[in-house]
Amino acid sequence: MEYINNLIALAMAEDIGDGDHTSLACIPAGAQGKMKLLVKEDGILAGVEIAKQVFASIDPLLQTNVRLHDGAAVRPGDVAFYVHGTVRSLLQAERIVLNVMQRMSGVATQTALYVQQLTGLKTRILDTRKTTPGMRILDKMAVKIGGGENHRMGLFDMILIKDNHIDFAGGIENAIRKVHDYLLSTGRMLPVEVEVRNLSDIRTVLRAGGVERIMLDNFSVPETRAAVQLIAGRYETESSGGITFKTLRAYAECGVDYISVGALTHQIKSLDISLKAC
Repeated sequence: MEYINNLIALAMAEDIGDGDHTSLACIPAGAQGKMKLLVKEDGILAGVEIAKQVFASIDPLLQTNVRLHDGAAVRPGDVAFYVHGTVRSLLQAERIVLNVMQRMSGVATQTALYVQQLTGLKTRILDTRKTTPGMRILDKMAVKIGGGENHRMGLFDMILIKDNHIDFAGGIENAIRKVHDYLLSTGRMLPVEVEVRNLSDIRTVLRAGGVERIMLDNFSVPETRAAVQLIAGRYETESSGGITFKTLRAYAECGVDYISVGALTHQIKSLDISLKAC
């Protein structure tokens, strides 16, 4: 909550600065009005709860009447909510609310398409750290709203031994051993995942142990199938790298537990919505 409040405060400072001078010039102090959040294309709605926080931050007296909640499937012409109060406050909140909701709804909409593609399979869709700086928590909230799951939030809440860590540490076994030494010395309880580049790497991980999940990085579909058979339920599996919407189901049919998709948050189209006076 504190992080989101700080993010809203930054957005207000960035957009409002020392005042909304157009509204101050054109709109009488105390003038009351009403606006509606109008949906203009099909998608999954996200960001309603954040919008309510934006309104409250700008003016606690603004009143919101929510008609459609986060996660709702929406169509052109749908009204997500009405908000009424001081017109100057409404106009100050307008762009911040739209920036948040258009992006979050775009992420949720794209995530829902990926999740739909895996209907009937056990594989779950994960996001990544490929997010807009400062917006990560909202991006990841939107992924959840769209039916996906969150990978780690950042570098602080999970151990993910990637190829560069392995190369700098002198190999997979050294990296895993050093991770466990670190966790023991610091008293931290963090899940451990390791990235592998081929079947030989997987065999090394299976010998070393000490992880919860193995990430199959840039494996082909046949390689993924062989990898899942080799791991045989001993650890969770995650496919990552180079997987497109078209190839997504083929990877999932190999039996992996997760597929992480950077495109959920870094290749999205914002949903077309607007705040209109009514």
